[in-house]
Amino acid sequence: MKRGRVHVKLGDSGRELIVDGTFASFYQPGSAVTGSVWDAIAAPLLALPPKRRKRLLVLGLGGGSAARIARAIAPSCHIVGVEFDAAVVRAAREHLDLDALGVEVVVGDALAFLREDEAHYDAIFEDVFVGQGDDVHKPGWLPDPGLALAKKRLAPGGILVSNALDEAPVVSHALRTMFPDVVSIDVEDYDNRILAAGRKLGTAAALRKAIAADPTLRETLPRLKLRTVC
Repeated sequence: MKRGRVHVKLGDSGRELIVDGTFASFYQPGSAVTGSVWDAIAAPLLALPPKRRKRLLVLGLGGGSAARIARAIAPSCHIVGVEFDAAVVRAAREHLDLDALGVEVVVGDALAFLREDEAHYDAIFEDVFVGQGDDVHKPGWLPDPGLALAKKRLAPGGILVSNALDEAPVVSHALRTMFPDVVSIDVEDYDNRILAAGRKLGTAAALRKAIAADPTLRETLPRLKLRTVC
């Protein structure tokens, strides 16, 4: 693929989706996992009983990395993915087998979607960033009012997951004000901090046990550091 603001880098280990100089998604044909941040985003889905993994909303779909892992964990789950950049969706469809995931793709603004959507979801993954290169950050509507709007779209007992960088302390504080259970996940060699929250999420130890028992994500567990946020 011709290099531009959105391109796919082909390597021995897999395919990297690069957007405005930022590593946005990873795909290794034949494998659902990435061994990195997207595994950590999807991991809290394991805190839900299998029968509660029916509907998932991914804000910031990118190339579908987190959605691919969610599909492996919950094969019958209805997944809605919102992605602002149509060029990203085209690249993901052409090079990252996005269409094979059975995701309902919405090309549009995540904030507008949260304000207009009336459906409820068992889990919501928030992976929205703006900026270029090393200057990526959350848009101005995150964490407020974005996370509060996302909470309204959760089904009872649902979980909300946010992928954060420098904003992690602010995102963590916002989630702690809304939910009794918050778990942070750090990924070896990455600056990201994944924050999961819910009314029945449980502790880091419980989530770690669920990951260890899962055939999809157990291989990534040694790279993850989980902590209950008090």
